[in-house]
Amino acid sequence: STGALIADEVMKRGFSVIALWTQGIPPEVKQHTPVSCGKMDYLAQVDAKDDLMATSEAVYKAAGMKKIVACFAGGDTGVILSDKLSEKIKVRTNGTKVVNRSDKVVQQDIIRKHGLRSLRQVRGEKFSDVEEFLTTEPFPVVLKPSDGAIGAKLCHSMDEAKEHFELLMKSQEQAGVATPGILCQEFLNGSEYVVDHVSRDGEHKTTMVWVYDKGTCNGAPFVYFGTKPLDSESPEAKILIPYIRGVLDALEIANGATSAEVMMTPNGPCLIAMNIRAHGDDGNWRPLAVALTGGYSQVDLTVDSYLDKQKFSTIPSVYPSPFKAAGQEVYLVSKGRGTVRSTPGFEVIKELQSFVYLETGVHPGSSVDFTVDLFSALGCVVLMHPDPKVVNSDIKKIREMENKNEIIEYEAQVTYLK
Repeated sequence: STGALIADEVMKRGFSVIALWTQGIPPEVKQHTPVSCGKMDYLAQVDAKDDLMATSEAVYKAAGMKKIVACFAGGDTGVILSDKLSEKIKVRTNGTKVVNRSDKVVQQDIIRKHGLRSLRQVRGEKFSDVEEFLTTEPFPVVLKPSDGAIGAKLCHSMDEAKEHFELLMKSQEQAGVATPGILCQEFLNGSEYVVDHVSRDGEHKTTMVWVYDKGTCNGAPFVYFGTKPLDSESPEAKILIPYIRGVLDALEIANGATSAEVMMTPNGPCLIAMNIRAHGDDGNWRPLAVALTGGYSQVDLTVDSYLDKQKFSTIPSVYPSPFKAAGQEVYLVSKGRGTVRSTPGFEVIKELQSFVYLETGVHPGSSVDFTVDLFSALGCVVLMHPDPKVVNSDIKKIREMENKNEIIEYEAQVTYLK
């Protein structure tokens, strides 16, 4: 995750880092680090204990003679524990006054009470819990697990909603989810944005606003094609940034990185989720952000917010306009299905003039299906160049390769979708 990049930046500045793993983290997550980080040289790795006192004692023991100067979450699973532990050991913290502020339902309830546009939704563990909502909310509606977006579906009827509700509950039970539940939400029609901030003692600095390029493909309504940076002087940014800062204040988030998902509807912005950690995607976007701003990103500013007050103070409240370069993230869309024989398109992409980085888990022997959402993309490409025309030309080339199924070479018996 991007949290590893932040930890790596901390270490580059001469500090030691203890990795504190919350309970239930699988080994593969502990071992995963972005390619740009390499091997993580932690001072120690500590597993969280059954209570906060025992956990803090284990952390202090691992620190030895070193003074603990900061504690923050590297990812979603660490938010609650980092709030509790940072408060207990008396370092910069968001505290625990707002209970479960990372819970998406709690977030909507809080911002609604503060007079901010919120999402109409209900959570249930039985279909009867959500049935009344579905009888009053106009279709289509969105159904998704309460702990994430994987499995989200736009349902157009009561029968379709009930069928998908039961499918999601069964999947959660099989996966052993501790608190299974399904969210039924109003369908927000508009463009989806991500607004990234870093805060210190309640002072919020906007590091970037991104807009998702998405649409219909392969018979699916929500296929993501890319993430584009938005000029801070654009009309949309001037509406989104104050709204999200209002959300941060309502949730009493005063310190650290946040990445807010928000929809711009005909009636204005509406929060989808406030992620109380840095922008995701393994931080692949960091080189692009540094080029766009002319020298900084959310990653290094997060470290500044905890460890370098003076440097934090030199960063502008909102990232500069116009951008110092052109670029975006491009998600690779699969229009084929089968077993991968080779990936010739990846080599072509790496030779593009604006190419910076390719992140993919696809390799010979992988099983690939049609891309129907963000999680089934073939990978992510970061493009960047001083000339916007070069970037646009390279994006066009990638889309042509997708349409001709030239990125992946499959074993026999592949099926193509026109």
